Amino acid sequence: MTVLLTAFTTLFVIIDPIGLTPLFVALTAGASAAQRRAIALRSCLTAAIILFIFAIFGEALLGFVGISMSAFRIAGGVLLFLTALEMLFQKRQTRRKSQADDAELDHVDDPSVFPIAIPLIAGPGAIASMILLTDQMPGLIGFASVIGVMLSVLAIVFALFLASHWLERALGRVGVNVVTRLLGMLLAALAIQFILDGLRTSGFGG
Repeated sequence: MTVLLTAFTTLFVIIDPIGLTPLFVALTAGASAAQRRAIALRSCLTAAIILFIFAIFGEALLGFVGISMSAFRIAGGVLLFLTALEMLFQKRQTRRKSQADDAELDHVDDPSVFPIAIPLIAGPGAIASMILLTDQMPGLIGFASVIGVMLSVLAIVFALFLASHWLERALGRVGVNVVTRLLGMLLAALAIQFILDGLRTSGFGG
């Protein structure tokens, strides 16, 4: 249960469903309720497929290019830590808003694949987390557990997308900022743990 809770917390923090909700509202402005549901469903399904593929083939790809899991664990921890810094200093929301604006400038009518599914949901941090978590939980049961955790996080994303207008009014701008900073602190601690685990498995620190 502790490992599953850690996996859930890692994916929940890095995907950040609460932080994604205001951007979903912005990207689907003017869409009907039915269109918004369709966009939410397509984006979550696309992200699930991408993360599932990397959960299966991610470690094999690393082996093909000669990268050890210890090195990838350290690199993933650094990436997650940088993401945490962005969340703490609000740079992440600014970057995501910029990606959303770029999509609007390109006149993309359906934002479900880009930028919602990629890179807002299944971004580099989420992909790295899936590879790291499947390595930490080997075997068929461990793999199924990681996939189950990933699907549960995406189910939360989907539910929040459907309730995006209500959630935005309930939390307000200040509430979203507070939650984002709290998640950033938690992600920073998890990122350091990834780095320490990578150093330990590579032979440093005993």
